Amino acid sequence: MKSRVDIVGEFWRAYRDTLPVEHPHHERQRPLAWGFGDSSALADELGLLTLSGRKRATATMLEELIANGELLPQIGELNIILDGSEQPLCLIETIDVQVLPFDQVDEQFARDEGEGDGSLTYWQDAHTAFFGRVAERLGTTLQPTTPIVCERFRLLYPQPDT
Repeated sequence: MKSRVDIVGEFWRAYRDTLPVEHPHHERQRPLAWGFGDSSALADELGLLTLSGRKRATATMLEELIANGELLPQIGELNIILDGSEQPLCLIETIDVQVLPFDQVDEQFARDEGEGDGSLTYWQDAHTAFFGRVAERLGTTLQPTTPIVCERFRLLYPQPDT
């Protein structure tokens, strides 16, 4: 049985095999691989939305990044998105990063996240619940002014069926 590292490595090689020889991604190391959310069901749901091209953004509490010793996402950064079984679904590239207070995330960002009906109300409700769980694990609470890392990305591989 192949390990997750082997499967993710094969996925990365498959992506690079689609590129022209001179493409700069041939020189890059394999990106980090991770799944969205805090459960396998959420990783499946949000990963499939990303794979379909509907989900083009994600949000993270800044405090969670700091607690995990992670840096802010950077424009041009690549990530392999995993499903709930830790199987690679797709490769994304970060195209924009902003840190905003929770209560200043706007309707356009909610639409770009591609979840639920795409409304700001849905985004606020879903993320109040999600960030509430994150905040509880961190020993804090979600506030209207809690800094949220709003990251937009584009799907690089595979391209959705059109």
